[in-house]
Amino acid sequence: MLFEKHLGVIDREAAQLCAVSDALWDNPELALGEYAAAELITDLMERYGFTVERGVGGIPTAFTATFGSGSPHLGVLAEYDGLPSMSQEAGIAEKKSIPGRDTNHGCGHNLFAGGSIGAVLAVKDYIEATGKGRITLFGCPGEEGGGGKVFMAREGVFKGVDSVVSWHPERMYMVRTRPSLANVKVNYAFEGIAAHAGGAPHKGRSALDAVELMNIGANFLREHMELTSRVHYAILDAGGVAPNMVQSHAVVQYLIRAVDMEAVRELHARIDRIAQGAALMTDTTFTSRVVSAYADLITIPTLQATANEAMHDIPLPVPTEEELEYAKALQATFRLTQEEKLLPPLATVVKDPAPPVAHGGSTDTADVSWNCPTVQMHIGTWAVGTPGHSWQSTSQCKASYAKKAMLYAGKAVAGTVMRLLENPALIEKAWEEHKAKVGDGYVCGLPADLEPEILPRSEK
Repeated sequence: MLFEKHLGVIDREAAQLCAVSDALWDNPELALGEYAAAELITDLMERYGFTVERGVGGIPTAFTATFGSGSPHLGVLAEYDGLPSMSQEAGIAEKKSIPGRDTNHGCGHNLFAGGSIGAVLAVKDYIEATGKGRITLFGCPGEEGGGGKVFMAREGVFKGVDSVVSWHPERMYMVRTRPSLANVKVNYAFEGIAAHAGGAPHKGRSALDAVELMNIGANFLREHMELTSRVHYAILDAGGVAPNMVQSHAVVQYLIRAVDMEAVRELHARIDRIAQGAALMTDTTFTSRVVSAYADLITIPTLQATANEAMHDIPLPVPTEEELEYAKALQATFRLTQEEKLLPPLATVVKDPAPPVAHGGSTDTADVSWNCPTVQMHIGTWAVGTPGHSWQSTSQCKASYAKKAMLYAGKAVAGTVMRLLENPALIEKAWEEHKAKVGDGYVCGLPADLEPEILPRSEK
């Protein structure tokens, strides 16, 4: 195994890394309100000898932690926000919420943080031994809908970084090859006229009617847009709970996805015209406000090949019989595809990178990828077939096998980074591929005056 001496740091620090992951799981915080998480991680990084800058990109819970100097300058991402409505006890195969708790880690960001800290500690050991390069841990809050990395990218936080290596909890071990969709999230607020629905309906103008007609129009649009595009919506404010009143106010949020930002802009304009039509039909008015916008993910074959080599070089964690039985019990609670039924309950091999295929999801890591060559790895922390953002994934995010996989992730990320530091020609080739894909460069999809929706610090 290449760089075994330096990767051994992760084994020596395993107890500390698992303690960080467990602390984040035990004290989950929502997007852009991760004050305790950011303080825990930044204090730890300072103790390990990293230079820490807090509040980067205009976000109190975003940070950088850097060791070394000069170039190449490589980066590792860390996420640490939880999800609402994910209350679930850890390590059990039944749905059971924790009394008094709503938020939890259903996407594995507690593991994400722990593994990435391990990665930069191993790279620090390499830099101390060789004097080569610089490593930065980028603390990225608000991945779950807050778009923290987008705001950080807009403020130039990732400028000057030669490459970024990242990972995410998943159901398999494989370098990510799938591009993600660009998107924009928009709130449409309709204003009408309140009236008694029975006594004076002719005097009312229903904002809720406008929202419902807009949604109908959007549903008819689905037949006439690209197969790779996606349109989702949620009614944020239905205007009240009294059916004998004409609702004078209603708000619907739209998430509009397409293969790139240009396609998103075109689809966004069509949704705007549907909103205008709904307002005309109901004699109401509306305003719209962009809440967030993500770019599409730029994939870099050279970095994918390097990460794939690192992943195959490191032994996968071996599950115990108890861990396998827990995974099987969880699988009994959700649907498995025919292909998944033929696989062991926990992934046992590193899959070779698959040909890029269309993907319906989005990630704010995409905005990082427009600023510098970026690669991601899928790490099998969960049982095969586990749906993300579920009680099953939440239960596993503090389980013993997930923490083994987290430590493997740290080694895979560090192994990739050290290969790049050893061979800067790989970074040069990655930049050639990057420049060929980004064209005129990164243009942030956020309105210039849009600020992140920072949550207040909890009083507890």
